[in-house]
Amino acid sequence: MTRDLPQSVLFCCDHNAVRSPMAEGMAKKFYGRRFYVQSVGVKNDLEVDGFAIAVCAEIGVPLERHQSRSFDEMEEWGDDLSSFDLVVALSPASQRRALELTRFYHLDVEYWPILDPTGLGETREAKLSAYRQSRDQIRDHLIERFGPPCA
Repeated sequence: MTRDLPQSVLFCCDHNAVRSPMAEGMAKKFYGRRFYVQSVGVKNDLEVDGFAIAVCAEIGVPLERHQSRSFDEMEEWGDDLSSFDLVVALSPASQRRALELTRFYHLDVEYWPILDPTGLGETREAKLSAYRQSRDQIRDHLIERFGPPCA
């Protein structure tokens, strides 16, 4: 059974290039404006990944305009971590960083263990398969946590 919807959710992963942009994009598509959604990385040293863009396009989630950003940049741009109700960490490093940054706030941090598809697969099709697996894990977690997608 799903819990009450938060008013705002921050997804985070290592680089804000694969898992957290996929989660942000799918949450926006599935739940529209029912809650505010953003994503960040521990670091921002990569552009959004082309394979992530491709596998999300397969389900109608556009990622090509996503701007990667880090926790530090988020705060520089005026998004205070304390303004989020829920932080969802999609990697161990982002979970550690989120817990470190939220120890002064009353803020829920959830950890969803999502496969990091980068570096998996030798062929294009094998790589796409790994990215689809990560996408589908995120989708399943979203539905389990927030309920079925809205129309």
